[in-house]
Amino acid sequence: MTIPATAAPAESSSRLPRQIPYIIGNEGCERFSFYGMRNILVQFLASSVLLAYLPEAERAGMAKEVFHTFVIGVYFFPLLGGWLADRFFGKYRTVLWFSLIYCAGHACLALFENHRTGFYTGLFLIALGSGGIKPLVVSFVGDQFDQTNKHLARKVFDAFYWIINFGSFFASLLMPIFLRELGPAVAFGIPGALMFIATFIFWLGRGQYVNVPPASSDPDSFLHVARTALMKQAPGQGRGGYLVAMAGFALAVGLLLGWAVHATVGLSWWPESFGFVISACLALGVIIAFGGIGTSMQLDRARGTHPDAAVDGVRAVLRILIVFALTTPFWSLFDQKASTWVLQGNQMAMPHDAWWWPSFIVRDAAQMQALNPALVMLLIPFNNLVLYPALQRMGFSPTPLRRMGAGIAFSGAAWIIAGILQLWIDGGDPVSLAWQILPYALLTLGEVLVSATALEFAYSQAPQAMKGVIMAFWYLASTFGSLWVLLTNAGVRNEAVMSHIDATGLSENAFLMFFFAGFAFLAAAAFALYARRYPMQDNYRRT
Repeated sequence: MTIPATAAPAESSSRLPRQIPYIIGNEGCERFSFYGMRNILVQFLASSVLLAYLPEAERAGMAKEVFHTFVIGVYFFPLLGGWLADRFFGKYRTVLWFSLIYCAGHACLALFENHRTGFYTGLFLIALGSGGIKPLVVSFVGDQFDQTNKHLARKVFDAFYWIINFGSFFASLLMPIFLRELGPAVAFGIPGALMFIATFIFWLGRGQYVNVPPASSDPDSFLHVARTALMKQAPGQGRGGYLVAMAGFALAVGLLLGWAVHATVGLSWWPESFGFVISACLALGVIIAFGGIGTSMQLDRARGTHPDAAVDGVRAVLRILIVFALTTPFWSLFDQKASTWVLQGNQMAMPHDAWWWPSFIVRDAAQMQALNPALVMLLIPFNNLVLYPALQRMGFSPTPLRRMGAGIAFSGAAWIIAGILQLWIDGGDPVSLAWQILPYALLTLGEVLVSATALEFAYSQAPQAMKGVIMAFWYLASTFGSLWVLLTNAGVRNEAVMSHIDATGLSENAFLMFFFAGFAFLAAAAFALYARRYPMQDNYRRT
């Protein structure tokens, strides 16, 4: 059913909306599908014929680069999905259509395991489909609630995140086995079948969903208000904000032109490793940063042309974007567990002689990723039932922003441990893979505090007409997280940087692990400072 945002809810305040199980079931299957292919991607590429054109010593690095480029796409396309849903088609239809593209991408992976163009086309379609639906399913869950039953939303968001990790756990544990025993065609085909089931489950609930109509004709949307603020002239006042925004646009164009000219005729001063993906992401980041600053400088000029509520909504979104930007270092650490940590694990010894090690199933370093969702499923109820109530009894309120800041710091601690393990490996002594349990545990605690919390935070802070887009910006934080990884990997190819690393006495891997840990601690400190003055909002649907 389609209802306006102000209509009375169909469910009572004490009853869970009956359509929620369809969305949760869809998400569980879709997450198995996504993580099933994602968690074997680096392992497959490093040993596949797709990278046989490279020297063997370079294949692991290229597999890692392909992986993070794919992740950038996955978390970039939420911008497209959020925009289409908010402006034209609504969340339900957009999710359904992108899910079909998603299914086609999985089919390409299964069919073209030995064909580079076909396989990479499949990765692109999965990035498009997965990214397109990513911001919408979460906000679609929120749309099923209003002010009378919003107290149930936190439990559902936690259940939503729990089912994500339920699917991820079995995918992480089983898919490396399927890849090893059954081959890549079957290993990539199974996630495709799960994605088809996910799409079917979502379609089954079509008659019961609350569908908030898209704001296709909203004259007071975020972009309309921002454009007015930048373009409107005020007597006796300069246009500093407009100049800042235009400077960002010019810089973005310059980045893209620099890449294009270098790719066609060559530029001696252009970084060789700055391909299209890095250049385009940097251009996007510059536009968002300079455009946001410029809009904030002149936002009050939009008053009178637009209602005060719309102008205040834009200011709220700009504040949220700062929060999101400060989480990007966390994502640069988190997403490397499927690349850097897997490659590190391949250098470690499998502890089959330990009585407690599950040798009957855990035989690949890639399977250590199953620890992450397994611990998430334990930590979410532990935090809600034990940790958070205990902190409240001690007089400390675990607000969303406090949880997120602590989570970033825990991720830094995880990478300190990973760096120490790398030092042991570099020393030449056998190091048990079991030691990776500790950094995985710390990183997972950080994930629960950052990512699970952010689902609730992002929905509650976004004005109603902008929920899809603001969720897209949240996922875009992961794009910039992987961008930091690509930029760092590009940086270490510089002779001056390599000389500095050599002077430290550390291997490149160990140096980068400690570098990313420091990056996270710096971000956590900045996050804590900003969170102290952030004004919380309540933007659940009114009755």
